[in-house]
Amino acid sequence: MKQTFDVTGMTCAACSAHVEKAARGVEGVSDVAVNLLKNSMEVDSDGAPETLAAVAAAVEKAGYGAFPRPAKGAGPVGAGGSVAGGDARAGAPTPMGAAAAEAKQVRMRLVVSFAFTIPLFYISMGHMFGWPLPGFLLGERNIMAFGLTQLLLLAPVVFVNFKFFRVGFKTLFRGAPNMDSLIALGSTAATVYGVYALYRIAYALGAGDVHGAHAAGMDLYFESAAMILTLITLGKYFEARAKGRTTDAIATLMDLAPKTAVRVSADGTQEQILADDVREGDVLAVRAGEGVPVDGVVVAGAASVDESAITGESVPVDKAPGDPVTGATVSRTGYFTMRATRVGDDTTLAGIIRLVDEATSSKAPIEKIADRISGVFVPVVIVIALGTFAVWMVLGAGLESALSHAISVLVISCPCALGLATPTAIMVGTGRGARSGILVKSAEALEGAHDVRTVVLDKTGTVTQGTPSVTDVLPAPGVPEERLLATALAVEHPSEHPLARAVCGFAEARGMAADARVEGFMQVSGEGLSAAVDDAAVLAGNLRMMEAHGVDAGEMGARAQRLADDGKTPLFFAADGRLLGVIAVADTVKPTSRAAVAELKAMGIRTVMLTGDNERTAAAIQREVGADEVIAGVLPEGKEREIRRLAERGRVAMVGDGINDAPALARADIGIAIGAGTDVAIESADVVLMRSDLMDVPAAIQLSRATLRNIKQNLFWALVYNAVCIPVAAGALAFAGVNLNPMIAAAAMSLSSVCVVSNALRLRGWQPRFTAAPADAPAPAVKEDPITKESAMEKTLHVEGMMCQHCVARVKKALEAVDGVEEAVVDLDAKTAVAKLAHEVDDATLKAAVEEQDYEVTGVE
Repeated sequence: MKQTFDVTGMTCAACSAHVEKAARGVEGVSDVAVNLLKNSMEVDSDGAPETLAAVAAAVEKAGYGAFPRPAKGAGPVGAGGSVAGGDARAGAPTPMGAAAAEAKQVRMRLVVSFAFTIPLFYISMGHMFGWPLPGFLLGERNIMAFGLTQLLLLAPVVFVNFKFFRVGFKTLFRGAPNMDSLIALGSTAATVYGVYALYRIAYALGAGDVHGAHAAGMDLYFESAAMILTLITLGKYFEARAKGRTTDAIATLMDLAPKTAVRVSADGTQEQILADDVREGDVLAVRAGEGVPVDGVVVAGAASVDESAITGESVPVDKAPGDPVTGATVSRTGYFTMRATRVGDDTTLAGIIRLVDEATSSKAPIEKIADRISGVFVPVVIVIALGTFAVWMVLGAGLESALSHAISVLVISCPCALGLATPTAIMVGTGRGARSGILVKSAEALEGAHDVRTVVLDKTGTVTQGTPSVTDVLPAPGVPEERLLATALAVEHPSEHPLARAVCGFAEARGMAADARVEGFMQVSGEGLSAAVDDAAVLAGNLRMMEAHGVDAGEMGARAQRLADDGKTPLFFAADGRLLGVIAVADTVKPTSRAAVAELKAMGIRTVMLTGDNERTAAAIQREVGADEVIAGVLPEGKEREIRRLAERGRVAMVGDGINDAPALARADIGIAIGAGTDVAIESADVVLMRSDLMDVPAAIQLSRATLRNIKQNLFWALVYNAVCIPVAAGALAFAGVNLNPMIAAAAMSLSSVCVVSNALRLRGWQPRFTAAPADAPAPAVKEDPITKESAMEKTLHVEGMMCQHCVARVKKALEAVDGVEEAVVDLDAKTAVAKLAHEVDDATLKAAVEEQDYEVTGVE
């Protein structure tokens, strides 16, 4: 069982390493993942209250706070295991709220720090630059006032930043020092040395040694102590602001959900309520321009709904009674009422937010490198600082110089950069993916996808549409196409077979109605259907059925064979022993499947299509999309076995959508589920593509590569920064005149963390970059039928009656349902619809399709 804890007190990677170590030591805990960026911890344990309480106690003992994040309506579990319902933490802070609160708190500290550090710096350095100073601070006899004034100005800076000292020394004494320990040691050393100098001044003045007092006054380090704290706080402020921007994706998702809804009562009255008060079964009204409050089903009305916020698809989708609608989508035109089916935490949007949150809370394998370094980083730095002090003292450099080098080592080292390198990139990357309709469930999946060598594609519903549709209508010589379709509609209408539904849907889209008298309907196993249609004996089935009843197929048999070779199912229709024609039905390839396969090839990734279909159909689809290999006739358990075999050649990603794909998705190194697929497939996958578009497969891999590249850049910067700056701060280049004083070291340390977070934020601008299909990519299968050899053309229809984008969508949909229309471009202002044709289509057919939607076609060009 997984439990999320909110952790307080963490400031760097060393902190997260200590927290993780403390939690792992609790009996009953199997895994721990600490997220420094979100100040959270995911604990996988037996779920017992005693175990959770022990984890909280162990983390507290390590010097931090851990509070189990409660379920809705419950209070958190305290260290003693009791539920603290009235605790202020009962409403666990969101990442955005925590980041904003942190930035606000640090800003207050920063303002106070600068308010006193600037005059302190002016006073301490003014005499060196000839700046005007008050008389009571000038001269050798006023040296004590000069030093005490600096100490008084330092006090408020130390007070507002006392957190560094409290946490730093607390963790140091517990044997788990962190970045605060380094800051506390450095600023304390500077302050103590300054106080020591004050005593030297007082002693010298008491002895009448004015020159000695003045010399001691030049050794005050109060401005260094204040500047260290101020510059570190400045870096923390920029870091907090940048960290807040890394949660923009989650904040944007949360803001998508409408805050109110309009509930329709049984008597038809409407009332506005909070979206949180919507209950399952409520009937809600949604007007044009309003957001859909929860998931549900359209009850009445129609609208064009913009689903881009959820799926990334920019084209609005028409909704009619019975169609599902998703919360946080927006109705662009129309009006409808809907019945709520999923509310609260069960909505699609809530699930997306949950997935993004879980992904950003998990750890990528590469982060383990930083964790191992972070665990020993701070103790090693303290040892280096002590060694630096000792070496310079032995070399006779003097106490001031030795102390300056030691303090510089303490404050220039930056374990924080190591701790932020991976989680910032993971958070920004997963958030950017979510906005593009690519949901990554874990950091491990986001990292692992970058080196995928083979992508295995399920065929049905993934490469293809998943539902059969009519592709070719071939009337026999002398038979009008309308008669063939009318007879096919009549005989197929009583059947529930998917092929029958495809034929009926096609005919009905052409304006035909199943009004013929059908008697004696019979299904013939392995052959097809037979019935009496308006007293004519009609047969509908395969070639074997025609031959069995003595129907001569003639040359139509050869044409049907060519259709079969292209992966289509030819259906023969005959009446009273005479062949009427052939209608071909196939599960058509999705528009972007071929481009997606070509893009994967361009990325150096091998594509394999895996299907349970027969080899002829599979081979036809392979030729059309250009996959490198096809494996046909595979049962569900066989898919898992094939994935295991392919994994021997390198990392494998499996893309699927059905229940039978679940074992293969789970077996693959990276399982990618199509968003329109089954819940089982989605649960088994590591990545979910909300748009059900195969182009998002190469996009997801590109996102992984971009994120991993960003992580490596961050880690490189963090490691190289520390590897170079710590020796320089220790005085390794002093022989060349290169020295770093503590103030410069503090500024460099602050800049390091800001650079890491800022680099991660560059991922917010990530966009998939698709290349043109490779020149050697196989061409789509060439259809030899004469009907498909004609050149593509366009016809322009002048349409009257269109009033809005909903009308545009209806006309577009009607035209694209016509066989032969590849695409329809509708212009509301020009009142035109341009139909791009794959082959010749009668003007009357196009006109009928539009007028069926109650619009008037005044002309066709």
